Amino acid sequence: MPENAPRSHHREDPGAVQRQAWADNVLPPVERVAPGLWSIPVPIPNSPLRYVLVYAFELDDGLAIVDAGWDTEDAWRALTDGLVTIGASVQDVRAVLVTHIHPDHYGLAGRVREASGAWLGLHPADAELIGERYEDVHPLLEKTRALLRSCGVPDHEVADLADSSVPLRFWVQTVRPDRMISDGDRLELPGWDLRAIWTPGHSPGHLCFVEPERRLLLTGDCVLPRISPNVGVHPQQRPNPLAEFLDSLQRLGRFDPELVLPAHEYRFVDLHGRLDALVTHHQHRLDEIQARVIAEPGVTCWQLTERMTWSRPWAQINGFMRRAANGETLAHLELLSHQGRVERLPGAPITWFPGPGSRDTELAEMAGSGPGPRRTTGSLPGCC
Repeated sequence: MPENAPRSHHREDPGAVQRQAWADNVLPPVERVAPGLWSIPVPIPNSPLRYVLVYAFELDDGLAIVDAGWDTEDAWRALTDGLVTIGASVQDVRAVLVTHIHPDHYGLAGRVREASGAWLGLHPADAELIGERYEDVHPLLEKTRALLRSCGVPDHEVADLADSSVPLRFWVQTVRPDRMISDGDRLELPGWDLRAIWTPGHSPGHLCFVEPERRLLLTGDCVLPRISPNVGVHPQQRPNPLAEFLDSLQRLGRFDPELVLPAHEYRFVDLHGRLDALVTHHQHRLDEIQARVIAEPGVTCWQLTERMTWSRPWAQINGFMRRAANGETLAHLELLSHQGRVERLPGAPITWFPGPGSRDTELAEMAGSGPGPRRTTGSLPGCC
């Protein structure tokens, strides 16, 4: 590999170059982030996330990459040019490890496999969603419309919100995985001790990867340095995704990496500080939603979503982002329901009331120590 390629693997601020590129709203360079490991930014069209960071592992006989990017010509060019920068080509790719099946991670994986003969790996929980998500989408759209109606979304918005994700399927080359990657699997990558960690929440089959000897942790969309990933209820989610996401964060907390390599923004070093911030964010969000349900019994999920504190005014959030925001609110309501802090009243739409666990909260607030609504510092709804 070329010795003159950019690198910034140092303890003071290993993500300094990527962080500055993010601040400057430009694409960061291809960088060597650790011996034998590279990051290649691949642009995402029309997205505040701007790019996905594809990680390339040097092998004895080629490369393995984690994630691939969207299936657009700009993304393909960025990926292939990035591989050239590190002294390789797409034909050198031997494996494509996909953290999850969202288009910015999975979209180009099929094209890479077609060009290189690489094997493609994915968690079974995401693999089983491919057909409904990207091929015969009509049943999924019907389920989505029904869910939105149950949340109280007005009829004039239901169709637009349900259909808002349809264009995303055109940025994906649908392909089935050659290998299923399950929790704890050790990947067959000569020279590396890379192991899979199943971290559901953002998607049912989301995977992170740890290299314990070199103290590297690839977090996909599960842990990002600045924003919180979308964790929402939708027809392809598991029943209580936020509870699973918080469990996933706890599992990641067992590791002590020297370097955290996320799929977006920039790499960083303080994993446990970031995990604490994400947990705190969701605790505040749960408290805010519970307080609003106590203040307005019989409210719908959609009404709560409109009144929540987001990182921009609700009127500036449109289309798919509104749908994702509603899904996030519903995920918090589901967890609150499991905790006994709110209760649902089935109907058309479903309405929400204080649960038996709300009495303790009310007493605490009367004593001046209750949570009350807080302004959260998460991302726009629907990131990643």
